[in-house]
Amino acid sequence: MQLARVTGNVVATQKHEKLLGAKLLLVQPVDAHGQAHGAEILTVDAAQAGVGDRVLVVIEGRAAVAAVGRRAAPVDAAVVGVVDTVHVSPNSTAAADGGSERRRRSAGNRRGRPALDTQGASRDEA
Repeated sequence: MQLARVTGNVVATQKHEKLLGAKLLLVQPVDAHGQAHGAEILTVDAAQAGVGDRVLVVIEGRAAVAAVGRRAAPVDAAVVGVVDTVHVSPNSTAAADGGSERRRRSAGNRRGRPALDTQGASRDEA
């Protein structure tokens, strides 16, 4: 698996029958700092991710096919999770930016309550 940031949606009106109804996302691999590296990857979304989310991506065909639950589908890569935060050891050469701000905001709103900022105060109160 690797970390990536969702950069866009892909619409394909003509596609393999095993991919009908599948949501396609364009993702940019990132490091723990959130810095882009490598080429963008076309993925099938198995985690209900959106543009701007930091996600977990599997790039092995068999794992990707299993993740989307579409047997014999022509899938090379799949988004299998949405990352909220990344914690890196202080002794590590990597660092993290704290996860997807948009995801935290929308998670609070989906549950019918205000999202919290990083200090614990309601965004509505701040």
